[in-house]
Amino acid sequence: MATAPAAARRDRTHYLYLAVIGAVVLGVIVGFAAPGVAVELKPIGTGFVSLIKMMISPIIFCTIVLGVGSVRKAAKVGAVGGLALGYFLVMSTVALAIGLIVGNVLDPGHGLQLTDAARAAGEKQAEGAGEGTVDFLLGVIPTTLVSAFTEGEVLQTLLVALLAGFALQAMGSAGEPVLRGIGHLQKLVFRILAMIMWAAPVGAFGAIAAVVGETGVDALKSLAVIMIGFYVTCALFVVLVLGTLLRVVAGVNLFALLKYLGREFLLILSTSSSESALPRLIAKMEHLGVSKPVVGITVPTGYSFNLDGTAIYLTMGSLFVAEAMGTPLSVGEQISLLVFMIIASKGAAGVTGAGLATLAGGLQSHKPALVDGVGLIVGIDRFMSEARALTNFAGNAVATVLVGTWTKEIDKERAAEVLAGRIPFDESTFVDDHAPGAASAEVPEQRDEARREPALKV
Repeated sequence: MATAPAAARRDRTHYLYLAVIGAVVLGVIVGFAAPGVAVELKPIGTGFVSLIKMMISPIIFCTIVLGVGSVRKAAKVGAVGGLALGYFLVMSTVALAIGLIVGNVLDPGHGLQLTDAARAAGEKQAEGAGEGTVDFLLGVIPTTLVSAFTEGEVLQTLLVALLAGFALQAMGSAGEPVLRGIGHLQKLVFRILAMIMWAAPVGAFGAIAAVVGETGVDALKSLAVIMIGFYVTCALFVVLVLGTLLRVVAGVNLFALLKYLGREFLLILSTSSSESALPRLIAKMEHLGVSKPVVGITVPTGYSFNLDGTAIYLTMGSLFVAEAMGTPLSVGEQISLLVFMIIASKGAAGVTGAGLATLAGGLQSHKPALVDGVGLIVGIDRFMSEARALTNFAGNAVATVLVGTWTKEIDKERAAEVLAGRIPFDESTFVDDHAPGAASAEVPEQRDEARREPALKV
């Protein structure tokens, strides 16, 4: 009897995402038929993404505080963070190397001419884009304890949440009432997010119409080689590299995971921003059976340090610009560029347009003569940002499962049931209080007792 209302809620959200698909198709039609009108619709998409981003900081805070606060040993949290950062560094390097290889094979910039308008556009992108590593690291520290939430900085929120989690951990039983309060706050925040998602069709229509209207058919035709090559490279990276790792390490089928996250991919595709799906990724990874500490640390950190799609874009874009400018890079220069972009890519946020700014800033610091050529891909950057965002998102989802497997903080039996569709995700609340995966938020010695509750529920 109790399952009927839940089924009805899932049915309603099913229609919601059908509406999103319809909105995307309509947005594409309007973008091609009336590009001038479509560009004016951009604020609609921007407003929806802003609503989602508004929820990111409180969701990250609640998730990390609950996860870290429930762990008895602080060293476990440090091990998760260190393992995640090490993995991010390796995978970013692999993605950058793949971008270099494909860029050399395609030779995509050959025959293009740099116009004055393109040169001006490249110079504009380079303005203020060269943030140094020191500035980036200092930027992780918020001005005040509360400003991390008001400014919407993911890494600042992560730092504050970790400090709060460790403090509650040290308080022991005295901190339990605070943890319970934050647990209730998390439910409230996720319920607000579920309400915001009903605006997704409107936001998707405005966002996709603006992207298509700004890009135009001519730009797509003239830059088809770099654009199609980039999409294919991202797809091969996800399937061959990430898919193989996921199968070998975790024994999970990549396509089953991608299907489980299908609605999030649709949301990213319609908004061109991987951040729009960050809160849902946190909720779905916990539902999958990965522990709260692993999810809370890996996902937010990955959104700043594990940008596989952006890494591929940086190296392919650099080779494209160099070739189009008539100054192709030598092998030594390419290796030097790869090393430089490994550092530069860490400052790129997972939001629309950050990849282009990072590319301009990287070239300005590494080879200033190429900065003007960035203007050649400004026209299609918004279209390419969708592939970047989708690849970044897939990389972070895979990373969360892998880190959970390495740290033994994933319920593999539950993961198999969830991916098989036998334990559906609750779209109405995003919170699964009594599911077996909720027990995995605790350390191993706490799980046995926690798992009795779902058994009684059944």
